Amino acid sequence: MKFLVINGVNLNLTGKREKSVYGTATLDEINAQIQAFCERNGDTVEFYQSNIEGELVNKLHEAYLQRTCDGIVLNAGAFTHYSYALRDAIAAMDIPVAETHMSNVHAREEFRKNSVLSEVCKGVVFGFGAGSYISAIVGLKSVVKK
Repeated sequence: MKFLVINGVNLNLTGKREKSVYGTATLDEINAQIQAFCERNGDTVEFYQSNIEGELVNKLHEAYLQRTCDGIVLNAGAFTHYSYALRDAIAAMDIPVAETHMSNVHAREEFRKNSVLSEVCKGVVFGFGAGSYISAIVGLKSVVKK
């Protein structure tokens, strides 16, 4: 299977910002862990990161229209809480999306407990650091029929 891992706003600073929340591994190091997991399991993965909402929407559209993947792992960062543009893009697709967060969003600020994306995603995984991405891939594999 082929997976697309999309990281949104501020996730390019992973490993540098709020280390007590996100840890010290950089996004490239996390991506390498995901890559190795996928390779061990016969899957392929593509990575994409942008701080720009419209670019994230465009990447979702591209994946859907060009059928470039079987499942999408999306960590939209703060866009999770208010981006109806991302929500509508996900709702328009028939590719399953797993909403993913490294931190336990329910143990943080009140606003982080709200997601406008969850109800249009196949599932949600959060709180396990880089493991959240791998758990999301495992979950997507269980629902994608190839």
